[in-house]
Amino acid sequence: MTLRRMDHVGIVVEDLAAAMAFFRELGLEVEGQMPVEGSWVDRVVGLEGVRVDIAMMRTPDGHSRLELTKFHQPAAFSAEPKNAPANMLGIRRIMFAVEDIDDVIARLRTHGAELIGEVARYEDLYRLCYVRGPEGIIIALAEQLR
Repeated sequence: MTLRRMDHVGIVVEDLAAAMAFFRELGLEVEGQMPVEGSWVDRVVGLEGVRVDIAMMRTPDGHSRLELTKFHQPAAFSAEPKNAPANMLGIRRIMFAVEDIDDVIARLRTHGAELIGEVARYEDLYRLCYVRGPEGIIIALAEQLR
């Protein structure tokens, strides 16, 4: 087997501080933040003159990471509507397991988050919802019922 694990998910954002605050409120911790540039980045990304700021965030259990990237050069652009619907092709959401879905939604709303649809119950197993955060990012929340 060649795959060891999924290392992290990357999201390109315009407002790095707002995205970091949103994910900190969700419970992720900043692992590191730094500017990145140079010919090696150009070769990896397939662009020329790349200059970005990145913030690496990790879940409290330490098993999952999220990389937030702010492009300074070349400028980032959007190939889809700002608030794309959940059924648009491509990576649309990241799901997080939470302990108290109502509390998490309330806290994320202080960062401009909006509930998409409603909190729904899936059998007697989960309460689930989608939330749209900064930059139109969609996250899913799942609270396991006991």
